[in-house]
Amino acid sequence: MATNRSGTAGAPGKGAPARPALPGGRFSGNGSLTGQLVKIALLGLFTALGVWAVLPLYTAGNWWGIGLAVAVVALVYWVYLSKRTVPAKYLVPGVLFLMAFQIFPVLYTMSTSLTNMSDGHRGSKEQAISSIEAYSVVRGEDSEEYVLTVATTGDPESGELVFLLTDSEGDAYAGTEEGLSELERAEVGPSGKVTDAFGYTLLTPSQVNARSDDLQDFAVPTGDGSGIRSSGLSSAFEGNAQRAYDEACDCVTDSETGKVYTADDERGAFYGEDGERLAQGWQVGVGFDNFARFLLNPTFAASFFSTLVWNIAFAASVTFLVFVLGLAVALTLHVPRMRGKVVYRILVVLPYAMSSLAMYLLWRDMFNADFGLFNRMLGLQVDWLGDAWAARAAVILANVWLGYPYMFLVATGALQAIPRELGQAAQLDGAGPWQAFRHVTLPLLMVAMAPILIATFAFNFNNFNAVWLLTRGGPFGAEGTASGGATDLLITYTYRLAFSEATAQYGYAAALSVMIFLIVSVTSVISLSRTKALQEVDR
Repeated sequence: MATNRSGTAGAPGKGAPARPALPGGRFSGNGSLTGQLVKIALLGLFTALGVWAVLPLYTAGNWWGIGLAVAVVALVYWVYLSKRTVPAKYLVPGVLFLMAFQIFPVLYTMSTSLTNMSDGHRGSKEQAISSIEAYSVVRGEDSEEYVLTVATTGDPESGELVFLLTDSEGDAYAGTEEGLSELERAEVGPSGKVTDAFGYTLLTPSQVNARSDDLQDFAVPTGDGSGIRSSGLSSAFEGNAQRAYDEACDCVTDSETGKVYTADDERGAFYGEDGERLAQGWQVGVGFDNFARFLLNPTFAASFFSTLVWNIAFAASVTFLVFVLGLAVALTLHVPRMRGKVVYRILVVLPYAMSSLAMYLLWRDMFNADFGLFNRMLGLQVDWLGDAWAARAAVILANVWLGYPYMFLVATGALQAIPRELGQAAQLDGAGPWQAFRHVTLPLLMVAMAPILIATFAFNFNNFNAVWLLTRGGPFGAEGTASGGATDLLITYTYRLAFSEATAQYGYAAALSVMIFLIVSVTSVISLSRTKALQEVDR
């Protein structure tokens, strides 16, 4: 029998910590049984998330993405199953979330801002050539017929279209913009339509109709100048392309008109001698052209800088007004002998407790020129949302009403943390109420509220809902262009460029997003550095 240092056989020494007991009197050096089960459950959940992330990547053939997902899962297993990585157990979750939701989106946006990515310039040159040839496919007398099921790789509304095809022999295929491939693990119904396919989302007739425009522009290249296009919702045909690419001249020839379109690798499209370009282009790097466009181009620079000035004025005025109003209400309810404080505070906080989406829509109706509450109660004939300055005032007013309760809550907490004796001492020294507030209470308040004010300014600088739900960036006209309205913030201006124009300009919108990021970051850093002077007040 072993004897420990204290001389007692089988008993732990006086200085040795007792190991945790498991049910039934068992001990474990790795923690309790409950802890081990929780660890296994969490690792299993993370593994399931990894598999869920890998499946669409595998369907899309994104091997780099699959490798990254596998590496992250392996890293998590190594960290949480090793006894030598205790600090990493606390750092890894935060680092992964930071990279997934902050670093990667910023880097992707920056990389997109250096390209010409837009409608017609999304994929590679090879994809553009395949799309050009497939889109020009026409049906011949001996064209092969397929039973068609329309599907997507992901969301039915925004995922990439896929043709699930069944030929006359019952073989199933999947057709994408890259070509045709055999469809494995697919279930085919009696009519020949694919009823289930691993990795694809089958669309209902209503969902197909909703994407009818995308369906008309979609075709599957099959090589040798042929392709597959849809013929209705449940059938497709393979025909010959009227436009064919010639690698020798790096050009596309239209067999029907004889016109030749030559590739322009700097602009990422095929152009004819008369300047006409084919709609299908490809993504190329343009350097800092997108930034120069809104900084130096007179047309776009005028819209950008006017929007920037209004954006700064909007964020600054809303921040100042919510601070003044919130602090004024907090000081009013901070009086010791006031009765019914709880009721008043509940009434003040009500706007903050309500849905901002519903409140913005309600304010939009109240600003209606014909039946709005403001015009009816005040007997006015103001076109609140149709006049540029009236619309700006309306947007500021609505946001002050929605924002001041939050500032009231912050100011109330900060006031309760300031000893009343300081103000009383100032008054005993001869200071009036305003002087006591100005030189004693306000500096102490700013210690707690200065970071909140900086965050409020940054939030309002990018307050998309405030403008989009009230005015959609309008009114447009003398003070606004088709892409920049009188109340547009940079964020709504960017959104319109990326998603609301006839030709979505993702690269240009990404450049504007980078500029917004830089403006807010620089402003926040400078403001936070200046708040260090307030720390001396609190000492």
